[in-house]
Amino acid sequence: MTAELSPAPWLRIHREMGVEPAPFDDRDLGRCVADHAHTNGSAPALRFMQRTFSYGELDELANRLANVLTGLGVGRGDVVGVHLPNLPQYAIAVVAIARVGCVGSGVSPLLAPGELQHQIRDAGISVLLSLPELIAPALAGMDAVPECLHSVVTTAPGDCLGAPPALVPSLPGVAAHTWSELMPGAATTFDAVASQPDDTFMIQYTGGTTGRPKGAMLSVRTLLSNPRMTAVYLPWEDAGEVVATAFPMFHVAGLSFVIGGLALGAQVLLIPDPRDIEHFCQQMIACPPTRMGGVPTVYQMLVNHPTSRQIDFSRLRTAATGAAPLTGEDRTRIEALLGQGKLCDVFGMTETGPVHTMNPPGRIKPDAVGIPLPGADTRIVDLETGAGEMPRGEPGEIITSGPQVMQGYLNLPDESARALRQWHGRTWMYTGDVGFMDDEGYIHLCDRAKDMLIVGGYKVFSVEVEDKLADLAAIERVAVVGTPDPVRAGSEVVHLFVQLAPQAADRDRTELRQEITGFCRANMSPYKVPKVIEFIPELPLTPVGKIDKKVLREQARRAASG
Repeated sequence: MTAELSPAPWLRIHREMGVEPAPFDDRDLGRCVADHAHTNGSAPALRFMQRTFSYGELDELANRLANVLTGLGVGRGDVVGVHLPNLPQYAIAVVAIARVGCVGSGVSPLLAPGELQHQIRDAGISVLLSLPELIAPALAGMDAVPECLHSVVTTAPGDCLGAPPALVPSLPGVAAHTWSELMPGAATTFDAVASQPDDTFMIQYTGGTTGRPKGAMLSVRTLLSNPRMTAVYLPWEDAGEVVATAFPMFHVAGLSFVIGGLALGAQVLLIPDPRDIEHFCQQMIACPPTRMGGVPTVYQMLVNHPTSRQIDFSRLRTAATGAAPLTGEDRTRIEALLGQGKLCDVFGMTETGPVHTMNPPGRIKPDAVGIPLPGADTRIVDLETGAGEMPRGEPGEIITSGPQVMQGYLNLPDESARALRQWHGRTWMYTGDVGFMDDEGYIHLCDRAKDMLIVGGYKVFSVEVEDKLADLAAIERVAVVGTPDPVRAGSEVVHLFVQLAPQAADRDRTELRQEITGFCRANMSPYKVPKVIEFIPELPLTPVGKIDKKVLREQARRAASG
């Protein structure tokens, strides 16, 4: 007989803070935007470059695009791909998709032709919204254009800024149209299709750290609930909120910030290039943010950029950080810029739409990733069976249940069954993350299961080694991966990649290796000490700014086999 779930200690914190799960608002995003347009149509909804779009304009543009899509044969259940950086057209498309009742799929502009081909075919994308300079070489580079794709609508940043229209590209195998050709003549009213909470709204693809990327099916309920779940701790103001994030919208974090901002009536700053920190700063100077979101590397770049000192952060209420650990020194520097008590950790994944734990304002533990959101339940289970709840303080796999959980992986029933399991009468997402829960219910992240190394039978959590090494002045960033031990079968070698701080760039590498090894021997168990130390000019980053360990694992594998 399965033991009862242990009491949820985080509920005591919820009671102390006076928070309860947010009631679900069954309006879809199209309806939310329409209501804002009706009640306060002149309020700002989007800002891009120097152009501000009101809720009234956004409502009208979304209706025009909804009519364009239906004119191209898109109906309920069909899939529309959005292959763009953070442009107004992306946000307009998401609202239009909600009104048509079809399904959207965010498509990274960084995909190679073969990767784009896989996503179009796997998701069944019939209409793709893209930039001409992205889609023309991508289609030309495919061995075959997927049969499901029949139309491409190309657009350009200038289409929403009054610039001259772009030329229609010649695209093999599909009908090519342009935004500037279709939108002006489209009707400004649209009879929206009523969406149900459990309808799939977006298919967001995972990063593909193991094998091909998988399409996580996220419902209307998931994507509309999640921003409200995080807002319980710090409710949104009725007017004047400004959301600033450099997360790309093809990533679930960027999508969630935009959906949440528009659903709740805020102004959203659209940042097309997350690495252009000067532009990000200028936009926040023009529109001081009340809420921010980003990975640690973006906050670090802001701190290091002189223009950030001109931003008025006095109205900033909260700054969410996630997707990677944030070390103590970096946290101190970031809070010195933003203000004390504003930085809060959120934690989740594409499959949890994206957040399921959060460090609540006023109750932050910097070494934790927070407590379960009101309405969510997060537990720690044994890594072997996933069926036994771990005692407080002992690591295991992090699992979560609640409205934030995906419906499953598209076209992958076996993968879905492994990730989504019934336990104690509910569906739980088995995240693959390893962590432990303390006596107050805070989750402390140890590692991703795939990032946990086994060295001589001992578990090594890469993040623990990385966090300790962050104290060395010579180091800018580090990443730990494992490679097979050629001597001991089933064991791994700790392989350390180092990006040096500028002041250490000219130092002797042998001397640096000795310093790093000596530090590790003095501060960690012998089996955790890196056996291979590799210096590289810059650690590779994913499109959202996380260290790309997939690339590093391949580099380490080649080095070990060569």
